[in-house]
Amino acid sequence: MTALTALWLPILLSALFVFIVSSIIHMAPLWHKNDFPMLQKQDDVMNALRPMTLPPGEYMLPRPESMKEMRTPEFKEKFTRGPVLFSRRSAASPASRPSSPTAQRSGSR
Repeated sequence: MTALTALWLPILLSALFVFIVSSIIHMAPLWHKNDFPMLQKQDDVMNALRPMTLPPGEYMLPRPESMKEMRTPEFKEKFTRGPVLFSRRSAASPASRPSSPTAQRSGSR
């Protein structure tokens, strides 16, 4: 029987190979390309939400105050009428924002 210490290199290399191949298989076919479809009028939605200065977090619309409210006809009507939205608001980092022409000019001095 072969000692485990003699097999450490083949085990490590095969694990690395499996990791790389599985990463390529996961990324290459673009399976997740359409997971988040673009909103129609997304600029209008963003402009409507921006003045609300929502802190980063997860939001649900409509959201009941309690389980009791969830059973009320008024809440059921809100939910049926829609839209129903589950959203995550994250903080925009300066590195992820497109830079403005003003920022480019001031940075080049």
